[in-house]
Amino acid sequence: MTDRREDPTGLEIPGLEVRVSEEALKEAEKYVEAEEGAASHFKGTPQAFLTAVGVLMSLFHLYAAYGIVPAQILRAIHVGFVLFLTFLLFPAVSRFRDRIMVFDVVLALLSVATIVYMLIDFDNFIYRAVTPTRWDLYFGVALILLILEALRRTSGWIMLAVVMTFLAYAMLGPYLPEPWSHRGYDLERLVGQMYMTLEGIFGTPIDVSATFIILFTIYGAILQFSHAGTFFIDFSFKAFGGSRAGAGRTIVLSSFLLGGPSGSGVATTVTLGAVAYPLLAKAGYEKNAAGGLLAAGGLGAILSPPVLGAAAFLIAEFLKITYLDVILMATIPTLLYYLSLFVMVEMDARKFGMRNVETQDSSGLWPLTRRYGFHFTSLVAIVVFMLMGYTAIMAVFWATVIAIALSFLRKECALYPGRLVEALNAGSVGVLGVAVTCAAAGLIVGVVTLTGLGLKFSSIIINYAGNSVLLTAIYSGLIVWIIGLAVPITASYIICAVIVAPALTQLGVPDFAAHMFIFYYAVLSEVSPPTALSPFAAAAITGGNPYKTTLQAWKYTLPAFIFPFTFVLDPTGVGILLKGPWTAVIWTSVTAAIGIVSLAGGVQGWLFKKTVLAERVLLVAAGLFLVYPKPMFDAVGIGLVAVVGAMQLGFLPRLRLRIPLPGG
Repeated sequence: MTDRREDPTGLEIPGLEVRVSEEALKEAEKYVEAEEGAASHFKGTPQAFLTAVGVLMSLFHLYAAYGIVPAQILRAIHVGFVLFLTFLLFPAVSRFRDRIMVFDVVLALLSVATIVYMLIDFDNFIYRAVTPTRWDLYFGVALILLILEALRRTSGWIMLAVVMTFLAYAMLGPYLPEPWSHRGYDLERLVGQMYMTLEGIFGTPIDVSATFIILFTIYGAILQFSHAGTFFIDFSFKAFGGSRAGAGRTIVLSSFLLGGPSGSGVATTVTLGAVAYPLLAKAGYEKNAAGGLLAAGGLGAILSPPVLGAAAFLIAEFLKITYLDVILMATIPTLLYYLSLFVMVEMDARKFGMRNVETQDSSGLWPLTRRYGFHFTSLVAIVVFMLMGYTAIMAVFWATVIAIALSFLRKECALYPGRLVEALNAGSVGVLGVAVTCAAAGLIVGVVTLTGLGLKFSSIIINYAGNSVLLTAIYSGLIVWIIGLAVPITASYIICAVIVAPALTQLGVPDFAAHMFIFYYAVLSEVSPPTALSPFAAAAITGGNPYKTTLQAWKYTLPAFIFPFTFVLDPTGVGILLKGPWTAVIWTSVTAAIGIVSLAGGVQGWLFKKTVLAERVLLVAAGLFLVYPKPMFDAVGIGLVAVVGAMQLGFLPRLRLRIPLPGG
């Protein structure tokens, strides 16, 4: 996170009495570490060595993006770099955080040895996958155990337990009851599948990590160290300040601008909260509501093009489509999500009588944009390059080059060698937690492929749902949500993509719609207890109650998480994903937008003015009707919204529901 005391753009907002304490920031950083791992920080020779390795890792992947490196070689070297740095940067236990232990060095070197062994004679190595030798088994088992230990260090015990459960399932198949039983696989077959083919550890998840994800983390680090993030926050304040809803609007816009490059919900929440919470506090937001809005903004980081979250890159690989296709599918859902947030903050301003925040800084939007607006260029360049036919890998490569070059337009932003080295190192370190998760997820995918678990699990869901698409979608959403409570978003998506998505596709839901549905519900883990990392981090900054902050975050995000049902319940609903005829795209998007506003009004208890209970019930009902993309449901939903609007504007009498209480 950028130190704002050294921010060259002067984004410290003057005139705000509220400040975020260092203790609050340290507490919030713990939640970032819970998502990304608690990396150690050293000084002197150890730090110089680790920085050199991190820079070498970034340079290698930038070369691989531009040059030609065979897929199997790239994936193997990527895993070697990741494990080597993980064991040296992530301590086995917290009390060893300030030093590197001997066993850390041994594990790091053993990680490299397992990769070197497979690359020495790779052609013969892969042909032995069905009948591995004794040395193949030794190194294969070692690599699996190393990944499990790295997973424990970066993601904790729960994710480790999940992966071990899948591995146990592969070996104990004959002893399980129907319909879970299968023939079972011994150690040789498991090692052959996981270590010696591109179907296990070195499968699709690690391929995405070695190509897409690390390049985007490098790009995000370049933007951070050239102080683009702080410019985005100040730009948002200049653009939307000056009204009683200005504080909330600033959070919404800056979360989009910050989140796009970072792709991390918790990191965006903390970065934004450290700067913008004083703005919310002075505007009149109470602690829990401010934290909820910050967390909702952070959640937008995972939903927002051009980066989205790491899981979005996996969608492209699983479906064998371009990343530009994924960005296009996410465009209208992202607009709907931010429409929901904008409507919510407008209602907040009127409902709670928010105040306009005045500051001592009188400079305008144009002078700021003239000085630092070049930071927008690389963001736009990513999409432009892909529209020109470049792959996503080449697009982000050239966007990174552009960001580095343009940083020299302002001396205080310039990435001189020292700062560039820090940025390249940060790009490598930033990918470690996700990369380890992807390697572990490869083990899960390998087990599902071997055992046919995906089809079995899907048939169970369909049977319970009675072949109903609606019930199957509800059950699928619940399963994704529950799994997301225990594991990171990337792992949650991968697990559910292979065991839940087939249930939806078997009932006729297009594969892209099924995967986007799973992606959105996997993202829910960011605001769902007991993990709820983004709201908990926001509460640490605001001093609010973590669980009350989580409920507030749910309030802000709830309307936007109803609409994923739109594109799985009916073929016309995929219009929200920019699929199908333009008439369906326009009509479905408009009705979804009306539904979002209706749900926001029902949740907030406010439309044009404060709602009575009957109006809230009608608004929520209208929003739910508009989720189902059928003409009859759309007509009913729009009719209910019109009725509430007429009641609020005085054209119809307002209905007041009286709920009898015990005792009269």
